[in-house]
Amino acid sequence: MPIDLYAGISVSDYPAALAWYEKLLGTAPTYVASATEAVWELAERRSIFIEYRPEHAGHALITVFVDDLDAFVAAAAARGIEPAKRETYPNGVRKADFRDLDGNELSIGGAPL
Repeated sequence: MPIDLYAGISVSDYPAALAWYEKLLGTAPTYVASATEAVWELAERRSIFIEYRPEHAGHALITVFVDDLDAFVAAAAARGIEPAKRETYPNGVRKADFRDLDGNELSIGGAPL
């Protein structure tokens, strides 16, 4: 069964959120769906988007796994975005939590070292 993912993050200040997510993800959106929605395709048929929906802002919890967590965190730091928290689970899986201006949490996970 093919898997598609289109995960949304509500924001209260679209221009500020757009700039923040561009810094975190290291790229402009893959496409801009409307004047208040931007989409990043992270992998084929797997996307996250931000949308201006102030009444829902601050409640997203999304985790994305990458091949090289340390490289992702270092690249984000070089662009001025630091994780709010880092964790290592008993099985060795690691995670860096990033929080946007509304408090939405986009966690980046990685396999054990």
